[in-house]
Amino acid sequence: MRYEVKDLALAEQGMLRMEWAENEMPVLRLIRERFEREKPLQGIRIAACLHVTTETGNLMRTLKAGGAEIALCASNPLSTQDDLAAALVKYEGISVFAIKGEDKETYYRHIHQALDIQPHITMDDGCDLVTVLHTERREQIADVIGGTEETTTGVIRLRAMQKEGVLQYPVIAVNDAYTKHLFDNRYGTGQSTMDAIMRATNLLIAGRKVVVIGYGWCGRGVAMRARGLGAHVIVCEVNPLKALEAVMDGYEVMPLLRAAEVGDIFITVTGNRDVVREEHFLRMKSGAIVCNAGHFNVEIDIPALERLAVSKRTVRAFVDEYRLADGRRIYLLGEGRLINLAAAEGHPAAVMDMSFANQALCVEYLVQHNGRLPHEVLPVPAEIDAQVARLKLQALGVEIDTLTPEQERYLSSWQEGT
Repeated sequence: MRYEVKDLALAEQGMLRMEWAENEMPVLRLIRERFEREKPLQGIRIAACLHVTTETGNLMRTLKAGGAEIALCASNPLSTQDDLAAALVKYEGISVFAIKGEDKETYYRHIHQALDIQPHITMDDGCDLVTVLHTERREQIADVIGGTEETTTGVIRLRAMQKEGVLQYPVIAVNDAYTKHLFDNRYGTGQSTMDAIMRATNLLIAGRKVVVIGYGWCGRGVAMRARGLGAHVIVCEVNPLKALEAVMDGYEVMPLLRAAEVGDIFITVTGNRDVVREEHFLRMKSGAIVCNAGHFNVEIDIPALERLAVSKRTVRAFVDEYRLADGRRIYLLGEGRLINLAAAEGHPAAVMDMSFANQALCVEYLVQHNGRLPHEVLPVPAEIDAQVARLKLQALGVEIDTLTPEQERYLSSWQEGT
C-alpha cells in the first residue's frame, strides 16, 4: 500500500474522531452493513478526490466494506484532517495522499498518485481529478465505468465538458440530489461557514452587516444562519429570480459596489471567479473581513488585494491582515479557500450522512449499469434519492403517511375532474 500523510502517529486520534462522526451517520452505517454482506463493489478500484475529513473517512470505510480498493487524495489543500488521513492508512488499509496545507505542486502530484490505482470509478469534489484524467492520463479512460461529483463547481465544469463533447464516461451529479443540496448545501454550509468565521476571528456576529454574495442553496444557508446569529444580512446577486427570492425572504439586496461600503463581513458563495475585486476593496471600510465559502480560491481576487497592500501579516491562525496605502486594513480568512474546511471541520456529520449515502449508492448503481449509461452528466436516480430520505427518517424515528391505492390511482389518471 502506498500513501503520503503527515504523521501516522496521529492515527489513534483520527480513529476516535471518525467513530464519533459515525454516531451521526446512521444511513451510511446501514448501507455499510449491507455492503459487508453483499460485496457489490468486489474487484472495483476507486480513485477519490474529496475533502479528507472524518465524514469522508466513513464513506471510504463503506466503500471498502463493499469490496472496493481505494486511493484517496484531497480536493482542497487546506481541508485535510491529518489525523483522519493517518487513521485511514493505519487502521483501514486505504491509500491516502493528503497533507493539510500542501502546495499546488503536491496537490496535483497527489491526484496523479490516486490515479495510479487505474480506477474503474472516479469520485470527485470540484472536477480536478476528472480534468487531470481527461487531459494528462487519457490512456486510462477506457477502464473507467463512471464517476460521481459532489459539489456545484464540479458539476458546472462537467457540464461544460459534456457541452464540448469531451466527457468520456458517465458522471452522476450527486450535488443535485434533493437529499444533498436541500440539506448539505443549505444547513451544512450555513452552519459550518459561520462556525469557521467565529473560530477564526472570535468576533461577535450580532449587530454586524454580513454580505452574502450569491444566493444559491449554499448562500441561502449562510444568510439564514447569519441572521439567526443576529446579523443584518445583505445579499448580492446577478440572477434576478434569486435576487427576488432573497427580497421575499426578508433580506436587503443591493449591488456589491454599494454593499462594499457598508459591510463588515463579506462571504462569497458563487462558484465563479473574481467576484470581490479591486474596486470593491477600495470601497471597504477598515477592519472589513473577507472570506470564501465557494469551492475554489478564485472568488476573491487575491492578486488584486496583494497589489493594493503595502504590508501583509498573519494576525491569527487563518487570518491575514492586508494594510492598504491609506492605512485601512482588510482581513482575508483562510487564504481565500473554503473557510468552513480551512478554519473549522466542515459540514456536520449528520448532513454529510445523506450526501455520502448518495455517493455510496451511486457508485453501486454505476457498477450495476456498466456500459449502459450515456457519457453525460446524469442525475441521481430518483429511487436512490428517495431511499436515502426514507433511511434518514427511519434513523430519526420519524414516521410518515403513505398513499392509499385509490389516491395512487387518482394521481396517475386523467379522467376524474370536479
